[in-house]
Amino acid sequence: MIIMGLRIVYSLGSIFILSAIWGHFFSLASGILFCILCLSLFVAYQSWNQYRLLKALVSDDLIGHHRGLGMWQQIFINLERKSKEWRQEILRSEVEYKRFIQAVQASPNGLVLLDESDQIEWCNNICREHLRLDPLRDARQPITFLLRHPDFVKYMNQSNFSEPLNLDFMGVNGNLMLLLQIFPYGENRKLLLSQDITILKRNESMRQDFVANVSHELRTPLTVLNGFLETIKDIPLSEAERKKYILMMSAQATRMLTLVEELLILTRLDNSPVSSKTAIVNVHDLIQRIVEDGKSLSNGRHLIRVSIESSKNILGSENEIFSAFGNLLTNAIRYTPEGGTIQVYWEDNQINGAVYSVRDTGIGIAPEHIPRVTERFYRVDRSRSRDTGGTGLGLAIVKHVALRHNAQLNIESTLGVGSIFSMTFNKDRLTHS
Repeated sequence: MIIMGLRIVYSLGSIFILSAIWGHFFSLASGILFCILCLSLFVAYQSWNQYRLLKALVSDDLIGHHRGLGMWQQIFINLERKSKEWRQEILRSEVEYKRFIQAVQASPNGLVLLDESDQIEWCNNICREHLRLDPLRDARQPITFLLRHPDFVKYMNQSNFSEPLNLDFMGVNGNLMLLLQIFPYGENRKLLLSQDITILKRNESMRQDFVANVSHELRTPLTVLNGFLETIKDIPLSEAERKKYILMMSAQATRMLTLVEELLILTRLDNSPVSSKTAIVNVHDLIQRIVEDGKSLSNGRHLIRVSIESSKNILGSENEIFSAFGNLLTNAIRYTPEGGTIQVYWEDNQINGAVYSVRDTGIGIAPEHIPRVTERFYRVDRSRSRDTGGTGLGLAIVKHVALRHNAQLNIESTLGVGSIFSMTFNKDRLTHS
């Protein structure tokens, strides 16, 4: 600024000196006229540059306007440099802002910014699914006008937000369990966070059901065992009666042992890595072993047929495949009346894969039960399952093994006609013998 002031003084001084020299050589009047003319030109030049500066400032375009003389050239050069620096700073800020918004939009949690009147200032896209909020349409709308759930309105009206709110809410894709919490910030503003805890709640419910089912399944045979023991201890029995009770207790003990073993199998499947593709399972030999065990369980009550039409073997865990194949045959034997037919197939399919299937002429399954029969402890008929010795875990094991071997489990059934349980293996899990 001092340099620019000195330049103005220097310019004006030069005009006066030149005017004095002009008046000395010609006349005083001509010198004054020369001075007035030079000052007029100087003022006009300054006014023109001021106009250029004002125009550049108004249009926010300070680049490319540094043409000029003297101090004005320096002014425009400095402004151009500053303008470039500001633009770079703005561009960096825009990039950082976009990255921040992208990060917030990528979050699985909903984020709503509320002003001092609890009106929506901004929300991310996940709020569409969680809270049915539209970032554009619902801006400047009171949050309680859009989310009218009584529990949420009560939560918003309280002054203590130290605890979150569990809300059962109908979202865009169905019913959701949401965890909502308010965080005050700034000048009477609020941050509303929403988290979808539907899966967590479902898993918690499944865990509670699982514990309850295990307790119930163990309590029943233990109660029977305890009753038999009390009977043997307190009541005189004949040798035949004693043997009868001991056989009954042995059956209940076997039932508990089977339940524990299948629980251990499920735990191992849940916690162990996916089976590798290096071990070869000889399907022909494995099916022969399974069928022999099945015939022992059937004890001649069923006609069991075997058809092995594929020469392919499975890459995976022999123990897991044996457990899955065996469970499908065991289920067919348990739920097929005496005199029924059970067929075991191992055959190629049309996409270079192979299918293991067990087809029976049993009691069948109603359509509404089919989607759930692979759930742990799910039974279509609990009393019949206990009579046949089922634990309710066999098909859950089959489902786990299928997933771990990239296979698809398919169930077809008709009440009173029979069922077909099949496991289809992709070609990447197969090898020729």
